[in-house]
Amino acid sequence: MEPEVIQAEMVLPTHLSFKRIQMYEKYPKGQSRGRHWKHLKQIIQAENYQNYPPDEPNYVNIESPPSMHPCKRICDITGYEAPYYDPRTNLRYANTDVFKQIRSLPNEYVQRYLALRNAAVVLK
Repeated sequence: MEPEVIQAEMVLPTHLSFKRIQMYEKYPKGQSRGRHWKHLKQIIQAENYQNYPPDEPNYVNIESPPSMHPCKRICDITGYEAPYYDPRTNLRYANTDVFKQIRSLPNEYVQRYLALRNAAVVLK
């Protein structure tokens, strides 16, 4: 090739801005396509917080006041949000199927469910 042609190839950019970039060029193999979120455990391990002075605030020793919002009521059987509770057993439930199941439970099972929630009471 002639020297003028070789110099012209060096001046051209690797890709032209008006052309669409192929996905395999934009994200090489093994590179994630989106934002990667780290869990708190990963952040703590990466930062080596045990080397910091104890009075410096970080993720490990941060303190916050108690929440001003009431806690969510969760169904004792299914784990879904429970808008209802059974006045006879004091168990919370999410729908009518769970209510039928709660009413058919023996008293000892009801006490176990209430003990899991730290609301154990002696039923009459």
